[in-house]
Amino acid sequence: MQINSELDLIVHGGMLIDGSRAPRMRADIGIRSGRIAVIGNLADCKAAARLDASGKIVAPGFIDSHAHDDQAVLAQPDMTAKISQGVTTVVTGNCGISIAPFRDNTPLPAPLNLLDAGDSERYATFGGYLAALRSAPSAVNVAAMVGHSTLRVLTMDTLDRPARDFEIAAMRELLEEALAAGAIGISTGTYYPPAAHAPTQEIIDVCRPLTGTGAVYATHMRDEADRSMESLEESFLIGRELGCPVIISHHKLLRASNHGKSAVTLPRIRKAMRCQCVALDCYPYNASSTMLHRDPARLRERIVISSSEPHPEQAGRELGEIAAGWCVTREEAAARLQPANAIYFGMDEGDVRAILAFDETMIGSDGLSVGARPHPRLWGTFPRILGHYSRDLRLFDLETAVWKMTGLTARNFGLSGRGTLTVGNHADVVVFDPATIRDIASYEKPIQPAEGIEAVIVNGVLTWRDGRHAGARAGQVITRGMSAS
Repeated sequence: MQINSELDLIVHGGMLIDGSRAPRMRADIGIRSGRIAVIGNLADCKAAARLDASGKIVAPGFIDSHAHDDQAVLAQPDMTAKISQGVTTVVTGNCGISIAPFRDNTPLPAPLNLLDAGDSERYATFGGYLAALRSAPSAVNVAAMVGHSTLRVLTMDTLDRPARDFEIAAMRELLEEALAAGAIGISTGTYYPPAAHAPTQEIIDVCRPLTGTGAVYATHMRDEADRSMESLEESFLIGRELGCPVIISHHKLLRASNHGKSAVTLPRIRKAMRCQCVALDCYPYNASSTMLHRDPARLRERIVISSSEPHPEQAGRELGEIAAGWCVTREEAAARLQPANAIYFGMDEGDVRAILAFDETMIGSDGLSVGARPHPRLWGTFPRILGHYSRDLRLFDLETAVWKMTGLTARNFGLSGRGTLTVGNHADVVVFDPATIRDIASYEKPIQPAEGIEAVIVNGVLTWRDGRHAGARAGQVITRGMSAS
């Protein structure tokens, strides 16, 4: 194949899985000016550099559909936890929490403090936050949502009540600014205290600006345990009222009494998909991670402390062991540890597999870049899908696995020019060994890069190679209706 001018980079010798769920094929990829310029047999083409992918899979860079990297992309711009596992784009602002808009004197109640300890720069507008990302790019692309809980904290004097009309109007105005600046949607986290008292109608009224824009409504539902079906219905209703796409975040069923309930929730989600735009994501672990609750029902689970501000020495220990050592109840131990984050072992592996195998499920890490002992999903989510669930358990084939973390996600969030290896698309590419790829991060040692990721290219720039970060920070801000800005 002959082309008119020299390419910047050719990835040659690999098997392409293009992110569309099509069968793999043998082809080379030619990259120029950050885009995929040509796909085919490029043996005779000239390039400034070549990357040998012989015996490896060449795929689109993975898209983390559910990330909490809002502050990390600025404070930890190398983004090694994500780049090392092949992630080239993160969707931030999930679970109702985002770091913008915020004022310097605004408090950070839990779970907002999961993103920012409080000493980072604040951005009074969402546009200001995106401008900061553009002026100091990270190693990954960022598609950002604004958080409903953040808007509540910014506009309300007390949070343990529904918003008043003037507060709803103020939140709506902030959402309009965020959407105009490039936010791809809004998220809610009505499970958490800052938004738990927000009724359905408040959410609908605040989110009115979504209508007709294509922006998404993503939700950490009000309940993922006993009232999960009611919470699904609320989510679908909000989407219908707004005429906007709905994303069910990290779908799961908590507590032993709800194990096996995916046999009910998944058919209901499938039914909703037939009449409105609904999507969902999941992470490949049977333990969740968030702030340490004081809810007695949650405290009965097996809980491992991942961080504690007053007692950092307790990180990595089980709450029951800590309580026994202090000769107090689990409730008292949880109170003493606050503010703290924890890992909860309250899910059933059978449900995890059923949700992952559900045809339309995207893959998201839900990772938190805080504390010395984060959940291993921060470092291991995507290789775990490819190695453990696809190759070893054969839950789905490799083409489907890649699609779930690339093309499907780009489609659902409207990330134009991403998610597939197509001529003209941004050159976000990962090269991995299908025989050896696996997650290494564990609950005991969670900060460990995966094996089998050979190379990662972000917007045409080689960013990870042979187990090392190349130091590049070629990430872009992905805005609604545009491929990048």
